[in-house]
Order: sequence, then C-alpha cells, then structure tokens
Amino acid sequence: MTFRSFMDVALDQARVAGARGEVPVGAVVVDADGRVVAQAGNRTRELNDPTAHAEMLAIRAACALLGSERLVDHALYVTLEPCAMCAAAIAAARIGRLYYGASDPKSGGVAQGARVFAHPQCHHVPQVFDGIGEAQAQDLLKAFFAEKRKG
Repeated sequence: MTFRSFMDVALDQARVAGARGEVPVGAVVVDADGRVVAQAGNRTRELNDPTAHAEMLAIRAACALLGSERLVDHALYVTLEPCAMCAAAIAAARIGRLYYGASDPKSGGVAQGARVFAHPQCHHVPQVFDGIGEAQAQDLLKAFFAEKRKG
C-alpha cells in the first residue's frame, strides 16, 4: 500500500479557519482505507469554547459519525503539533497514527512541553510522524500572526 498524505486537506481547513479570524490550524481524521471521516479547523473564538481546537472538533465529529469513542486504525493529520489537551484526546480516542506539520515550542504537547505520550499515565501512544507539510503550516501561522500584529 502506498502512503498518501492528507495534510493538504488539513491545510485547507487551516486556511478556512484563518479566514474566519481563528488561529489557522486544521485537522482531518482518515480511516484505514484512506477515506476522510471528519475534518475541522479551529473554532475557539467562533464558539467561545477553549476546547474547540481543530483536533478536538475532528475527533468529536469522527466519533459521532462512527458511533464510537474509539478511532482505532484511524489517522489524524493536523497542521500544528497538538497541545497537551489534544494529545490526551488523541490517546483517549486510541488514534493509531498522528501526522503533524509545524512543531509548537510554545504550546505543543507531543514533542515539546508536556510530552503527553511519554507519560506513564498515557494508556495509548499513537505512531507519530512530524514535519508533514511543515513549511506550509508555518507559513500560514506566521502570516496570520504578522497580520494580527499590524492591526
């Protein structure tokens, strides 16, 4: 089976989130057969919900669609390294593979900061692949915050 990245779908969701005034982060859940199950961009401001990160919204939508709290054999693509909250949700959902673009030295919870998957309390550790679409994700974030600083 040939690897196909779905980071382009996550990047599209990030662009849409940025256009709404949200931090441009996008996520997509893909099943073992390569079908997109759910996709989302950040909506924290729109929903007045600090938990409405792209990963959380995509995981919630996928679980609702599948009628299960587990996403075994699913992959999550996200444009930015998940924070500790999102990493914990990824573990709780039993997601098999995590692909992320840009690292997040300030708020990351996978390779930076909390390193949730390294904790003994973490009951599931997905395979993690970083740097997928990293340049595009970084460019979106840099442009978004540069525009915010201007205004």
